[in-house]
Amino acid sequence: MSFNEAFKAIADPTRRKILSLLRKGDLTAGEIASHFDMQKPSVSHHLKILKQADLVQDRREGQHIYYSLNTTVFQDLLRWFYDFVEKGERNDED
Repeated sequence: MSFNEAFKAIADPTRRKILSLLRKGDLTAGEIASHFDMQKPSVSHHLKILKQADLVQDRREGQHIYYSLNTTVFQDLLRWFYDFVEKGERNDED
């Protein structure tokens, strides 16, 4: 996982909304698309970027592909963010 790719992926408001939707549970691309006023290929493009950043995983069940959050990557991002803030506070105290 590249932090650069993850931060780039979550910089877009549409992708952040997709992540919020997936926080509630696994969804198909069609279910995700129903929450947006855009064509399905555009939603697929956003899902591809989220997958490349390892923020989203997919699994096939019959004819459907379900997307879910990759919480491990979110934990890594939070750990980095916590370390960043912690080190900054220590430097401020010096």
